Amino acid sequence: MDTHHHAHATYYTYVDTPVGTLLLAGCRDHGLRYVSFQCGKGAKAPESHWLQSNTPFRDVIKQLKEYFRGTRTEFDLPLHPKGTPFQLKVWRALAEIPYGATRSYAQIAKRVGRPRAVRAVGLANGRNPLPIVLPCHRVIGTSGHLVGYGGGMPVKRALLELEGVALEGDHLAAPPPRRKAR
Repeated sequence: MDTHHHAHATYYTYVDTPVGTLLLAGCRDHGLRYVSFQCGKGAKAPESHWLQSNTPFRDVIKQLKEYFRGTRTEFDLPLHPKGTPFQLKVWRALAEIPYGATRSYAQIAKRVGRPRAVRAVGLANGRNPLPIVLPCHRVIGTSGHLVGYGGGMPVKRALLELEGVALEGDHLAAPPPRRKAR
């Protein structure tokens, strides 16, 4: 058996969570590449050459369980998302949003040095291959409204509530403070 080939093989497994079943995929040597909701428009199916195994995902599953129990506020996992340089920048910015906090698309655009690229940030956010781990659910509209989420709005709401974000319907209970112009 060619063991070198298996080092770069993509593995996958499924994990049940309070927000539905997730597909996990990645390779042993590079890390997690996908976390995919199995409902909604972004649902990903395993590719035919992927190998099914729980083993490479023991730590991912453990950390997800801790997150859903409320005992983990940050993920510490090797990640290997594939995207454009701009998407990767946006996804790194997502990782910096603290647990229980939210940021607007405009704030993320400023963070990545492209203050006018709010739409592009929204598109990159929507293509995040590692939801929950790279917390795109923490990104909201400038007005404080919850907007689009690949896993569906009920999942976005559930994740924010789990993290203690106060919501009223589809928006933050308290609108974000307006910054005074300097």
